[in-house]
Amino acid sequence: MLEKFPVYMTAFRQERMIRVYLPESYTNENKRYPVLYMHDGQNVFEDEGAIKGVSLGMKDYLDESGLEIIVVGIDLNPEGEERVNEYCPWINGEISKQILGYASPSGGRGEEYLDFVINELKPFIDKKYRTLPNHTSMAGISLGGLISTYAACRYPHIFKRIAAISPGFYRNQEEIENILRNSDMSAIEKFYMDFGTKEIGEDEEMYKVFLDLTNRVVEILNDKKANLHFQLITDAEHSYIFFRKRVPEMLSYLFSDISIKN
Repeated sequence: MLEKFPVYMTAFRQERMIRVYLPESYTNENKRYPVLYMHDGQNVFEDEGAIKGVSLGMKDYLDESGLEIIVVGIDLNPEGEERVNEYCPWINGEISKQILGYASPSGGRGEEYLDFVINELKPFIDKKYRTLPNHTSMAGISLGGLISTYAACRYPHIFKRIAAISPGFYRNQEEIENILRNSDMSAIEKFYMDFGTKEIGEDEEMYKVFLDLTNRVVEILNDKKANLHFQLITDAEHSYIFFRKRVPEMLSYLFSDISIKN
């Protein structure tokens, strides 16, 4: 069951479409459910309406698997650089400049975006649906992985399980490493991360650069003993055709303790 409705974002002075997946058992039972928040909401559940026509296909997967969780997809703002602004906690840094070849002024509104999720959206969802308010997770792709990792640092008491698929740390590399080093990650129960070996296509030199940046974050998380599950995905490109293949493993890892009804 998929519901869709707008929610007003105070800091951004606009309404944002929210998509909510409810498990089949929701209408038949009086139980409460864990909640997973995901970014790029248009691309989470169905191909219809997805930005490039290919989604993670999570509606069909969740229907078929019977995993009993609520998933909340927050639509991205497709205007200009707004996705970069919202998913990057800081203005893009020096490493980003080296990779992009120019100094991007984008980024810096990630904290406001998370403030919306925590103080406006989550209370609304917890009131509207039968959730487990203390069983909340967050997952994202690319820059969505960056903002999810930042959420783990800033709000580990809220988002206790995190997934970063092909994370785009490079935009805020210096800052995300620094905040990770200085954050208490002891409340994080599970952290899933992956990276494809063809993220940059056939550009081996640039792939090594991006892999090194990702590994720098992996090393910090391992030092923090953040229950990290990291894997390299052979021949996987930076594309939803490849991202969607990782959904089953990502969800089974994050929610291995949640019953699946067959």
